[in-house]
Amino acid sequence: MTNQGMHTGGNDTKIRDTGAQDVVMNTTPRRKKIKLLFTAAVLVIAGVSANAFINSSDASISMARSAVQIATVERGVLMRDIVATGRVVAANAPQLYSPEKGFVNLQVKAGEDVIQGQIVATVESPELDNQLKQERSELARLEGEFARQELDTRRQTLTITKQADLAKLDLVAADREHRRAQLSIKDHLINQIDLEKAKDELARAQVTFKHAEQEVELAKDTLAFELESVRNTIERQRLVVSELERQVEALTIKASVNGMVGSLFVQDRALVAANDTLMTLVDLSAYEAEINVPESYANDLGLGMDVELKLANRTVTGSLSAISPEVTERQVTARVKFDHDASMNIRQNQQLSARVLLEQRQDVLKVRRGSFTQAGGFVAYRLDGDVARRIDIRIGATSMREVELLSGVQPGDQLIISNYDEFAQAPAILLR
Repeated sequence: MTNQGMHTGGNDTKIRDTGAQDVVMNTTPRRKKIKLLFTAAVLVIAGVSANAFINSSDASISMARSAVQIATVERGVLMRDIVATGRVVAANAPQLYSPEKGFVNLQVKAGEDVIQGQIVATVESPELDNQLKQERSELARLEGEFARQELDTRRQTLTITKQADLAKLDLVAADREHRRAQLSIKDHLINQIDLEKAKDELARAQVTFKHAEQEVELAKDTLAFELESVRNTIERQRLVVSELERQVEALTIKASVNGMVGSLFVQDRALVAANDTLMTLVDLSAYEAEINVPESYANDLGLGMDVELKLANRTVTGSLSAISPEVTERQVTARVKFDHDASMNIRQNQQLSARVLLEQRQDVLKVRRGSFTQAGGFVAYRLDGDVARRIDIRIGATSMREVELLSGVQPGDQLIISNYDEFAQAPAILLR
């Protein structure tokens, strides 16, 4: 039966087709549904495949490769070092003190340039000035006493010398009378009694002269001793005066170095006590670095160790020259000597960073340092394709950049060096 009209009987009746009743169906939602079903099927298949892969590789955790840090194990030189911070200090920064109690007169200001020997302050000490005057007066009195003692010594020496000379004359006269008596007895001019008397006079004169000589020597020694005693007293007094003069001269305080005035600790015309700090001078020709090292590395430090210092954009090399014996705020202070010149424009208290080179180890297995060392240094994750497997390792020496590996790895192995907290001690990790 067609859509064209059919003859029924004799009447030409025309039947209409059903085209007007047809409805155009929209197939787009159906196609979308088919696509969604296809995508879901693909995801399910991928998930099943991934799960099967994970199960087949013993991997229990999966994470993106970009979320971890990977480094390669190498064999080479490991330089143990310590990174520290510090500042530039003057190698020679002497402090000046008040030598005595008094009023200080400052001759310079903070930041002012000074040269060695320049007067920077004076201290007025009336007590010291008065004491010096008294001691000088005592010295003058002793010197006058010494001069008088010398005169007395000369007078006494003259007296005893005169007595000795008179005794000698008596001896000569007694000897002459004795000889005359001997001649007279031969001629029977005198009797025996007169001869014996002449002998006695001669003997008396000899004894007198002998004692006179001894008295002269003893008197000279005594007078010389007394003079020497007075002379020693004078010398001692001169030392007292000299010391006081030195103290008075020290009241004029002079710069001990070429440089500048760093800090003033007193005001002008202030009353200061003995040994009070007046100011600090800074020698601008010699600088050192003062660095602070964590106390955990204190036992590793040694005098003469090489140190790399970074000042602004310049790196210089120095050596440890001093290490503090005490720990302050869990840090040890060390001094570093380094070569410098005027072109470096170094300033006092300028901040710097330092790298202390502790030790150089040759031919060791090493890997870049990372957070994995926080796990205790006994485990690591080594890559095997896309799977990182947990292995046992042993860590040796460490530096700020690298870590020595004593066992568990070979050169060329790749290790995850980032933090292992997210791994939950899994035996294997899939990296996608």
